[in-house]
Amino acid sequence: MCGIAGWVSFDRDLTRERETVEAMTETMACRGPDDSGTWIAGPAALGHRRLAVIDLPGGRQPMSAEASSGRTAALVYSGESYNYEELRAELRTRGHRFATASDTEVVLRGYLEWGEGVAERLNGMYAFAIWDERERKLVLIRDRMGIKPLYYYPTDDGVLFGSEPKAILANPLARRRVGADGLRELFTFIKTPGHAIWDGMREVEPGTVVTVGHGGVRTTRYWSLETRPHTDDKDATVARVRELLDDIVGRQLVADVPRCTLLSGGLDSSALTGLAAQQLAAEGQSVRSFAVDFVGHTENFVADALRDTPDGPFVHDVARTAQTRHEDIVLGSGELADMELRSKMVRARDLPMGFGDLDTSLYLLFKAIRGQSTVALSGESADEVFGGYKQFFDPRAQQSDEFPWLVGLREMRGEHGDFFTDEARKALDLETYTQDGYDAAVSGIQRLEGESDFEFRMRKICHLHLTRFVRVLLDRKDRASMAVGLEVRVPFCDHRLVEYVYNTPWSLKSFDGREKSLLREATADVLPTSVYDRVKSPYPSTQDPGYVAAVQKAAADVLATPSHPVFELVSRDWLRQAVEAGSEGIDPGRRQGLERTLDLVVWMDMYAPALTLS
Repeated sequence: MCGIAGWVSFDRDLTRERETVEAMTETMACRGPDDSGTWIAGPAALGHRRLAVIDLPGGRQPMSAEASSGRTAALVYSGESYNYEELRAELRTRGHRFATASDTEVVLRGYLEWGEGVAERLNGMYAFAIWDERERKLVLIRDRMGIKPLYYYPTDDGVLFGSEPKAILANPLARRRVGADGLRELFTFIKTPGHAIWDGMREVEPGTVVTVGHGGVRTTRYWSLETRPHTDDKDATVARVRELLDDIVGRQLVADVPRCTLLSGGLDSSALTGLAAQQLAAEGQSVRSFAVDFVGHTENFVADALRDTPDGPFVHDVARTAQTRHEDIVLGSGELADMELRSKMVRARDLPMGFGDLDTSLYLLFKAIRGQSTVALSGESADEVFGGYKQFFDPRAQQSDEFPWLVGLREMRGEHGDFFTDEARKALDLETYTQDGYDAAVSGIQRLEGESDFEFRMRKICHLHLTRFVRVLLDRKDRASMAVGLEVRVPFCDHRLVEYVYNTPWSLKSFDGREKSLLREATADVLPTSVYDRVKSPYPSTQDPGYVAAVQKAAADVLATPSHPVFELVSRDWLRQAVEAGSEGIDPGRRQGLERTLDLVVWMDMYAPALTLS
């Protein structure tokens, strides 16, 4: 896992711009703490920060190779290709010779052999850039599910690119402006494909190839989530899910550095931990597992609309069953509410997402893990793949013509969730933007011949979660983990599993009337009974009133600076009422508004973006 950056300028020689390219690359030092490198030739410049995971001495980047024509191709690559050994063997039969044991060289020589078609052969999470001197073009490729990030910014004579927006913004050619649509995207939680918030910047869409030549930018899609018939019965479907999971986990356990699992005590992470333990036990090894917890959380837990039970007891049941070497990372409210830590997360994400302790606790968890492991397996995306969220079973969400997760979010935020000024609310018109986004998102979803109205509605809900909702969470996971140099792998995002389960009818996905029926049945043998029977519980959030009080205090400090630009968006009256409500008067809507306000303050101070409401 690494950070990549670069600049192509067809009208100039970039050898004089090494300092700028190195500055772009250096913004992502946390993504690659082990090594750095820069490659410049004429109009092309590539930068790389490396987190060494496979072939520690041999995988240095940027990496270049000569084609049969004698012209060079140079690569910067972030991610992992889990089938690189098979591809290397195939390429050797085609006459390629390898100087390293890294998957990076396999991708580079795969490009020399198959061109942009190499993307269709890769199984993994990746984002990479290749300067092809033979055709004087830059090729940007991103994995199918969008696990690894990649952004680009067209210029008058080429393009800037980077794993994160901060790398692009470090170049003087990139302007720090956010227009009305950028703000709308920021506040709607819908993740429009290709949208990067910053004016002029684009995100390379998952499953696409972006080619930049002297004539401009061209985008082609090599993968999309397609509708196909499903002919397996329940038993065959369960067996196929297990077969895929065994293969996926086996591939993703491969690393030349210490590995572990993220364990929450939910079905997803417990299944992965159990499968990993089973496979490693055959090799005489055991699994390291880590969980996040809060001081006094289990003892003082109160059930709420999202969480019926605390994670701790379930985590420990799994650790005992799988015989993992387990460690709880226990956090206090003081460190979770620390404004310096909030700044680190805003910096990591480049955006003010307002996730509060959900972000800061994840950062601290990853930081603690990084002291002992370099690679972690996560249960992220199982809810989207197998149907785990409450909205999958809520008749209102099932029947509504809007993004299904927004039905519950709107209810949870309640009457205190709107923190905008009157001017900002009117100018942004988030309702229209969200509805337009939904209409565009469902317009291309294919209906299976003979599919019932209800099954097609559930197909649309699954499709929306897999192409929109999951990308918010994948981005969060990537930014928080890479901010401390930890590689997090997401086995449930393997495209083979995604394609297979997506096309399984909803009646099979929920054959016992519960969430994630297929996953539960496919992994029952590695789960303790308590987890097998547990109801879905989201990532934990602290219930300590001391945390809320600290957030209110920080917001009070913002009120003491009435000229701050945050008040172009946030109502002073709303913020004052939220501060004065007392910790007992902070419902989910006010709490989220306070978190978002503080993130906005940090972001504006850090990036000084020029905002436009119209």
